Amino acid sequence: MFLAHKARALWAFTLLFMWGQIKLYLKNLDWLLFSAILLLAIFGLVEIYSIALGQGGENFLNFQKQIGFIILGTVALLSLSFIDFQFLKSINRYLYIGAILILLAVLVVGDTINGTKGWFNVFGFGIQPVEVVKIVLIIFLARMFSTATFKTRPLKYFVLSGLATLGLVALVLVQPDFGSALILSFIWVFMLIVAGFNKRYFIIIFLGAAIIFTSAWLFFFQDYQKERIMTFLNPTHNSLDQGYNMSQAIIAVGSGGITGRGVGFGSQSQLKFLPESHTDFIFAVIGEELGFMGVTLLFLFYGIFFFRSVAAIRKSKDDFAIFFILGSLGLIFVEMFINIGMNIGIMPVVGIALPFISYGGSSIIATFMLIGIIQNIIIKSKI
Repeated sequence: MFLAHKARALWAFTLLFMWGQIKLYLKNLDWLLFSAILLLAIFGLVEIYSIALGQGGENFLNFQKQIGFIILGTVALLSLSFIDFQFLKSINRYLYIGAILILLAVLVVGDTINGTKGWFNVFGFGIQPVEVVKIVLIIFLARMFSTATFKTRPLKYFVLSGLATLGLVALVLVQPDFGSALILSFIWVFMLIVAGFNKRYFIIIFLGAAIIFTSAWLFFFQDYQKERIMTFLNPTHNSLDQGYNMSQAIIAVGSGGITGRGVGFGSQSQLKFLPESHTDFIFAVIGEELGFMGVTLLFLFYGIFFFRSVAAIRKSKDDFAIFFILGSLGLIFVEMFINIGMNIGIMPVVGIALPFISYGGSSIIATFMLIGIIQNIIIKSKI
């Protein structure tokens, strides 16, 4: 009887302690940053619903799925905000090995969608593992560049980090997913920049990239990939085929004016002139239906996210945490830049989602996970 009472008392104490920890973490959560990304996600929901209005009942299913993805992403965000980021730092090598294995697995048993074998089918839902691999690469590089010996042996870390990135990029290119491979490569280069590597290393990267691109153009690129690059260089090139998407997106953005045509009244999206309007070209839908004012509001929410993240860097005293946040900001910014660039004709069409906005479970959940880790860094810096 005494042992039973003691066990119940211990259990009650544990619950009270856990509840106290939860309240402490929630109190120190950056609610402004959280609100900004949640508003961005709602922004996307509104446009996905708008697209569904003009494209039949099937797309209402996309709207319902996106709600589920946002809920799951929010759960993942809050869960990771309670997990000490130092734990992720300590298992970075295992995470990297896991990333390699999962990219190998998707090549063997994955599904092919739009010519890319980069998806797992789980209970009817497509999961794209490369979205999580991006986070793993940031963790791995942040750990590498936060070591005490990094500054004294930069060549070693340049080579090691390059080989680690190349391993992931090569597996993604085999799928082939040129857009994600480009993002992974950018993460590495951006992390080198913020780590303060000498400019001679970037000259090496430029020359290597030129050689690889020339070789890929001559021996590896498929005709449709060459067409996308030609369309990027000349958006009117082949405007009825590869250039069609970009041409329609530019028309949609330009027709929005100051206030837009209104939600559900965008002719390009509602009449199906704009392909992939709920994913790659959702920014064009925003520009057409909400106009300059809607786009300004979108950038305001992104601005709050970047501002609060930079503020977290200034308050953190942990090198790993600083590198992780910088890498995360680089990832979000380049995906945002490429996606919007695709929509206004200054970047090639490479299938990059607009962070927090575009339809897609893998992208939404992965970006929310990223924010969860940043939130833990913020909480730890406060307590």
